[in-house]
Amino acid sequence: MHARLAFRALAAVVLSALTASAVQAQAQQAPQVSVTGVIYTQYQYTDAPVHLSTFDMTRAYVNVLGRFSNGITTRLTTDILPTGTNLAIRLKYAFAAWTPTGSSLTYKLGMIHTPWVDFEETLWDYRMQGTIAVDRNPGGGSALFTMTAADIGVGVDGHWKGEQVNAQFALVNGEGYAGGSGDFRKDFEARVSYRLQPTNDNSRVGGLRLSGYLGIGKFSGTGADRNRYLGMLSYRTNQYTVAGEYVSVKNAAVTGSIISAFGVYHLAPPSKIAVIGRVDVFDPNTNTANNKSTRIIGGASYQLSPNVRLLADLDRVKPQGGGTAANQFLVQAQFVF
Repeated sequence: MHARLAFRALAAVVLSALTASAVQAQAQQAPQVSVTGVIYTQYQYTDAPVHLSTFDMTRAYVNVLGRFSNGITTRLTTDILPTGTNLAIRLKYAFAAWTPTGSSLTYKLGMIHTPWVDFEETLWDYRMQGTIAVDRNPGGGSALFTMTAADIGVGVDGHWKGEQVNAQFALVNGEGYAGGSGDFRKDFEARVSYRLQPTNDNSRVGGLRLSGYLGIGKFSGTGADRNRYLGMLSYRTNQYTVAGEYVSVKNAAVTGSIISAFGVYHLAPPSKIAVIGRVDVFDPNTNTANNKSTRIIGGASYQLSPNVRLLADLDRVKPQGGGTAANQFLVQAQFVF
């Protein structure tokens, strides 16, 4: 009798343990979905070509992030942007990614990050001010001169030795996330960043870094060259960032260039204040005289809370050859949720 009771008790304990293990395994395998976002708003005063005084919502992104078993992740990002008197909603990222267990590589498929823009925006850390030099139309120049943050295709991201080396490779349509599928031609894009010296910033952009980018492709329809070559030297710590880059752009028979340098300095903790500065020099055609434009940005930011950052800055664009400079005074805000 006692043996039977002991057996039943042992069976109950084992059954309970197995049930708990099964529930725990199901919980571990259950997908994890989170929603995040960021909003950029600003007040802008512009003195040329006409005087403007406006409040704007310049950008809003909503991210739906999924994490599944076997190293599978997904991302869906909507981009909400002003279009004249209204707002438009479009996709910016929509992809699935797979990181095999123990691998340094992540494989992506869909509307993915292009290799360079997200990397430099992370280093600069002030997308709230506006796009970086290679993603900004140089004031009266051709939009074909710029690069884009996302495109449709396949890609591989990799990192080694604690981010001493990180790289990204992509084969994409080449038209950007807002440009459609294009024709049968595809663009190959690659970035490699090597940390020459570590600092107290161990992220993928931290330390003294030498980074390079290559984009090779053809314009849809015409088959003309669409090539970009970029080199950057940067130094980033937890307190300050300095960087300089040179970009050569070839659109068909026209060769242009971009030179950009920027810096960020955070006042010593516990201060929440930082100062920023940037200079971009655009030359849409290196064989044409007096066609450059220079953008100068300077300002100060205040981290109001972990989710809210404010920025006051001046943004001046001066064309070469005596053209009228355009000056903007901006008070900008970034809300993260």
